[in-house]
Amino acid sequence: MTVLVAPDSFKGTFRAPQVAAAIGRGLERTGFPADLAPAADGGDGTLEVLLLALGGETAACECHDPLGRPMTAGFGLLSDGDGAIVEMASASGLSLVPEDERDAEAASTYGTGELIMAAVDAGAQVVFVSVGGSATTDGGAGALQAIEDAGGLRGAKLVVLSDVRTPFEHAATVYGPQKGADPAAVKRLTRRLNTLADGFARDPRSHPMTGAAGGLAGGLWAQLGAELVPGAPFVLDALGFDARLREARAVVTGEGRIDEQTLQGKIAGEVATRSRQRGVPCSAIVGRSALDRFGRRLLDLDSVTEATTLEAIEEAALALGDRLPPLAR
Repeated sequence: MTVLVAPDSFKGTFRAPQVAAAIGRGLERTGFPADLAPAADGGDGTLEVLLLALGGETAACECHDPLGRPMTAGFGLLSDGDGAIVEMASASGLSLVPEDERDAEAASTYGTGELIMAAVDAGAQVVFVSVGGSATTDGGAGALQAIEDAGGLRGAKLVVLSDVRTPFEHAATVYGPQKGADPAAVKRLTRRLNTLADGFARDPRSHPMTGAAGGLAGGLWAQLGAELVPGAPFVLDALGFDARLREARAVVTGEGRIDEQTLQGKIAGEVATRSRQRGVPCSAIVGRSALDRFGRRLLDLDSVTEATTLEAIEEAALALGDRLPPLAR
């Protein structure tokens, strides 16, 4: 008779565990036991969520930020001893570059390649690379160079966790503007991506998910045989979501902004879909709702509530608990 709480982070504001804890506090004030399952979809926060779910520890690496400046970034080593998690945003993320310094053409994924090789050096045989939140549109050229400079993967396997399905050739058009690219820069970046694709061992164009992180996913897939995996289903499976859903009478999800992208593989959309398929009512608490009536119908959410502080999220959960049917108590 639990309420399963599975929110994403509120990007740039609250981490997923913080959001889950606030929702849990609100539900428990109404007498509902909350099963907290903070989630992610391959974007920001995936490292923390997977380490919580799978067990492991963080390690540090000296690397370079998107503009080539020295920095220290973290990655995860799983407790099984064979796996590691690299969150590309830790070294090549948009949040690392102040808005007035953003340069979509200069930004490089070299630091992500350094993180990958640090994980390999630590003994990882499988490196999971979450690729959301990038500052880059280099088609993975920087990461590939860093991996080559460090002597290659030495038999390790890469698994890319993606939160989008955009193909390689559309990466600049879809994501370039938010990284500082004007229309002329978008055209130059697209030409550069096409040139890279022509020289790769296999062509990433038209292949779903290869455009993630400005083409990093495509570069790793094309040159190093990386496996491309939708991030949201992967993370929910790691959390044991379906088994926990069978024990739940209701579900609460959430994210910073719910909109049409939620329907394209984001965690809130995946949670809502699985809940609907199981016949379990699902509600969302979000920072901002920009979902039209059609989108809301597709997700079949019982309710969508806006809340922008942890206190407001707790109060929204309290109100939600008061509305849940007695069977869920």
